Amino acid sequence: MALTDAQQERLDQRFKLYDTNGDGRIDRSDLHEEALRIVQAFGEPEGSLKAQQLLNAYPMMFDHLVRKGGHGAGASLTKEQFRAIAEQEILQHGQAGFASVLRPSIQAMVALCDTDGDGEVNPDEFDKWINAISPGIDAKAAFQAIDTDGNGQLTIDELVAAVGRYHAGETNAPLLGV
Repeated sequence: MALTDAQQERLDQRFKLYDTNGDGRIDRSDLHEEALRIVQAFGEPEGSLKAQQLLNAYPMMFDHLVRKGGHGAGASLTKEQFRAIAEQEILQHGQAGFASVLRPSIQAMVALCDTDGDGEVNPDEFDKWINAISPGIDAKAAFQAIDTDGNGQLTIDELVAAVGRYHAGETNAPLLGV
């Protein structure tokens, strides 16, 4: 399966977001730094359970991709390697691929921003989430695009599906930091 222009652009945007030190490669420490930046943007203490969940989920996602790509521990990935692994492990498997790779990090993000403890994300929590990840995105419009059942709350399933649709090129709403 060849990547569409939209899929390639979105994976490249994701790569750029993850390449926190700008060296043209991503490694485990880059994903830790991205998670740390998000935790700090929320004002969450690094030692809290919510922070630790996110600080563990992002590097674990990287470890999973590295393993699936046949690379050893401590590897770093070029943009081309990242794109190829993401295509193979995420895009080719559709929603199941997105769920298996991204669900743990999305679950950790929900835990971080769910201030009322209901396990879902309301518009105010989502606004804080989007601003922590990528200021400048219209959080209200993105929320409405994701809230497929229109109940004013986002579930983890809705968020995973939204990320999948965005990266598959099925929606143009700028979602979750890219």
